[in-house]
Amino acid sequence: MKKYFIQYKPFLIFLFSFFLTYIILTAVYQKYLNSFDENQTDSITSIVGKNTEQVLLLFVADSSVEQSIGNPYMKLFFKQKYVARIVEGCNAVSVIILFISFVIAFSGKIIQTALFVFGGSLLIYILNVIRIAALSALIFYYPEHKSVLHEVLFPLYIYGVVFILWLIWVRNFSKYASKNNK
Repeated sequence: MKKYFIQYKPFLIFLFSFFLTYIILTAVYQKYLNSFDENQTDSITSIVGKNTEQVLLLFVADSSVEQSIGNPYMKLFFKQKYVARIVEGCNAVSVIILFISFVIAFSGKIIQTALFVFGGSLLIYILNVIRIAALSALIFYYPEHKSVLHEVLFPLYIYGVVFILWLIWVRNFSKYASKNNK
């Protein structure tokens, strides 16, 4: 048994680091969410909504995002038509937690890891806001394709970005990359 622990030590360390980071970050995020009333939108989702509105206003003057009264979501209007709602799951925090957990599990030098986590998280956030804005426009113009757009195309987009960031991290910056490149 000891032989297998030694043989699979890097993999086991990866799993332990990944799940520990994921559990800690998820618990912290859940505690944050629990600080809001059941019918209140959390601050991060509200900021995502306002940032989405700013992106939409660059292209369409009569778009807006407003807090739903008595509901934990933001209403998104495109050309003055209510097209979508921005709920807690739209704010990409869970995706960012997944991204951070993987990077830490394959950690490299501390400063590089911290910078990559910060830069990657910021990139995911920005691309998520653009994703929501694009999704609202596409739903306005192609409402019959709402399910495919929301449940297939756009999750593929955001998780594809995360996957590419992971590849960049593992190949160029993680402690395993430096051993393989030498």
